[in-house]
Amino acid sequence: MAAKTTLNAKNLESLGAQRLAELLIEVSMGSAAHKRRLRMELAGNHGSDEVAREVRKRLASIARARTVINWRKVKALKNDLETQRKTIAETVAADDPQEAFELIWQFLALANPIFERSSDSSSSVIQSFHQACEDAAAIAASAKIDSNVLAEKVFKAVQDDGYGQYESLIAAMAPALGKDGLDCLKTLFVQWSKEPKDKPARDERKVIGWGSASPLYEDEIFGTHRDLTVRIALQEIADAQGDVDAYIAQHPEKTRRMPITAADIANRLVSAGRAKEALEVLNEVDATGRADMPFEWQLARVETLEALGQQEEAQTYRWTCFEQSLHDQHLRAFLKRLPDFDDLEAEEKAFAHAQAFPDVHQALTFFLNWPAPAEAAKLVMRRKAELDGNLYELMPLAVEALAEKHPLAATIALRSMIDFALDSGRSSRYKHAARHLADCASLAPHIDDFGNTRSHDIYVAKLKRRHGNKHGFWSLVT
Repeated sequence: MAAKTTLNAKNLESLGAQRLAELLIEVSMGSAAHKRRLRMELAGNHGSDEVAREVRKRLASIARARTVINWRKVKALKNDLETQRKTIAETVAADDPQEAFELIWQFLALANPIFERSSDSSSSVIQSFHQACEDAAAIAASAKIDSNVLAEKVFKAVQDDGYGQYESLIAAMAPALGKDGLDCLKTLFVQWSKEPKDKPARDERKVIGWGSASPLYEDEIFGTHRDLTVRIALQEIADAQGDVDAYIAQHPEKTRRMPITAADIANRLVSAGRAKEALEVLNEVDATGRADMPFEWQLARVETLEALGQQEEAQTYRWTCFEQSLHDQHLRAFLKRLPDFDDLEAEEKAFAHAQAFPDVHQALTFFLNWPAPAEAAKLVMRRKAELDGNLYELMPLAVEALAEKHPLAATIALRSMIDFALDSGRSSRYKHAARHLADCASLAPHIDDFGNTRSHDIYVAKLKRRHGNKHGFWSLVT
């Protein structure tokens, strides 16, 4: 009997078309989303023209809306957008790519008005527009849109990219644009860059740093918003055309000496078989005495050295970077290139270095990422006085990794968070501290020897002596 009442397609078919239709009407009452879905299905019975008409009406309705979109409405909006996007890309495009192309641009035009009335910072909605950029590219290729027409549309869209909805549009459109379209698009951006523009007022200029005697303004380093838009677009076009020199030319001289920018340029030069030039670019960055160079720059340097056939230098640099940062990817790459058994010895050396690393939390992060829970437990027990219970993103991860096989170390990590909450009087964390204390109680029976660490009962007694007046905490302790 149960099998016959299970909700599945086969069982529902037995109800018959008339009863199912009645149920759908009943279920859709009060749900605009369900009604729109049913109308879309009905339109499909009359061909793609009718479906396109329904989509166009819905897109126009969304564009006209003026109500604020708060976090409660985001899910419904996202579902609505996805329904329209998929219908355009999958149903309309299959029968009429020209019509689908017009509709997908109408869809993309919704981005600015939607975000202008949105109070939610969720990234889920913008993902629909990023995917629509990919859809637009596929539809444009299928519809065989003229490359100059397509370039003009892309240009106007990127000009009006108020919320980053078109950040992937040029890269996505590159195949559909082809050489002629990319050349046309490049010309449009160059022409735009030459149009007269007003310099921002001094009180509107954003300070992003300080020189030896004066502030550094954002427009001096990166230019105005238009300058930045043009520069990024021309960089993307250069990438699409495989023109490394054109990509480099779009970076002001000052920014080429910034580590991340230098790494981006070096990676492209290496890919183009110009490793020697890549190393010169990286060497332009002042890394003297700096142990905090970005990982991207370090990785670019390693890959450049390897491309130049300097494997030994690359290995030496990997180890140096690991010693300075404890970045696990440097160590993995270093060990991977060692002969068998040599890697085991090197790993032991790396672990010993991490155990003595000045920043205990950086060392703990390394052991958790490796993962090496036994080493993490050893570190926690040896250097428990250095643990910062305020690191609520790190400590719970340590507890989770250590609880099963290293309950004492997990207990020490839990106590660091409890002590911080109570010692600093963070009442907002009392409920978490109470939960951590309960976790300590659960772990206690699994600890054979507390060593020089207080047993659970003694620890709780000490807490009561020191913080017995924190009734907000003790009322939560079970």
